[in-house]
Amino acid sequence: MPEQPYESYESDGAIAGTGMGGAMDLAASEASTLERTPGGPRGTGPQAKPRSLWSDAWRDLRRNPVFLASALVILFLLLIAVWPSSITSGSPLTCDLAKSQEGSQPGHPFGFDGQGCDVYTRTVYGARASVTVGVCATLGVAVLGSVLGGLAGFFGGVWDSVLSRITDIFFAIPVVLGGLVLLSVVTSNTVWPVIGFMVLLGWPQISRIARGAVITAKQNDYVQAARALGASNSRILLRHIAPNAVAPVIVVATIALGTYIALEATLSYLGVGLKPPSVSWGIDISAASPYIRNAPHALLWPSGALALTVLAFIMLGDAVRDALDPKLR
Repeated sequence: MPEQPYESYESDGAIAGTGMGGAMDLAASEASTLERTPGGPRGTGPQAKPRSLWSDAWRDLRRNPVFLASALVILFLLLIAVWPSSITSGSPLTCDLAKSQEGSQPGHPFGFDGQGCDVYTRTVYGARASVTVGVCATLGVAVLGSVLGGLAGFFGGVWDSVLSRITDIFFAIPVVLGGLVLLSVVTSNTVWPVIGFMVLLGWPQISRIARGAVITAKQNDYVQAARALGASNSRILLRHIAPNAVAPVIVVATIALGTYIALEATLSYLGVGLKPPSVSWGIDISAASPYIRNAPHALLWPSGALALTVLAFIMLGDAVRDALDPKLR
C-alpha cells in the first residue's frame, strides 16, 4: 500500500507536515502569533515591528528627568519670548528716574535699574532677543553646515579638500574678536546682523560633524546595495545617508544653541551686539555693572535668567546626546 503523505494542520496549530517525512515543531501561524505577543522572542509588542533609533531615543528621553526639567524651562522661555505680556503688563522702555536703583516693591518684584526701569519687565522681554538669536542662528548654522559638510563627505575629492581648508581658516578666527571687528561697523539695531555673524563663523563646526557622519554612513552595506541597484546620488544621499547621519548634527546643534545665546549676551555687553533701545540681557548686564554695589539686584536677575537659559539648553543637548548615542545604551 502506498505511503500516505503527512497532513498539514497549520490552521489548527498542530504539528505540520514537511512533505519530506519530517515535521515542524511549530506551525507557521502559531509562530506568527508568538512573534506578535509581548512575551515572544522579539518582545516588541502587538505589531512585532522593530523600534528605530528615533523611537528608542524618544522613549529614553521621556524617562530622563534631566530632559523633562530642561524641556519645561525651555517651553516657558519660548512662551514668554512669543507672548511676554502673559506674565507682565508693563513696558520695558517705561522708566522713572525717581525710582533709580530702588529695590523690590509691590508690583515690581525685581526692583529698578539705574535708569529707573522695571528689572522684572526688562528681564521678561529680554528673553525674546536671546531666544530669537539662539534659535535662528542654530537653524542657519545647522542647515548651511549640514549641506556643505554632507556634500563634501559624499563626493570627496577636490570639493572635500577645498572645504576642509576653508573650515581651517574659519576655525582660526577668534569668535569674540571677530564679532568686535565685524559688528562694530553695523548700525542696525535688529537681531539679524548678530545672527548672520554667528552663522558665518559657526557653520564650520557643524560642517565637520556632518562630513564625518556622511563618510561613515556611506560605507554601510545598504548604501552599497542601493548603488548596485542603480539608485542616483541624490536618492542615496537623501533617502539612505541623510536620515542615518543627522543624529550627531542634532546633538551638536542643540548644545550649540545655548552657546549662541551666551555669545549674543557677550557681544551686547561689549556694545557691538544688540544696542539700545533693544532689550537684551547682555545690555541690561552691561548697564547694571557700574552699580553692582548699590543695586546688585539689577545685575543678578538678568544674569540669572541668562545662566538658567544657557544651562537648560546645554542639559537638553546632553540628554539628546545620551539618547541618540548607541554606545551609551
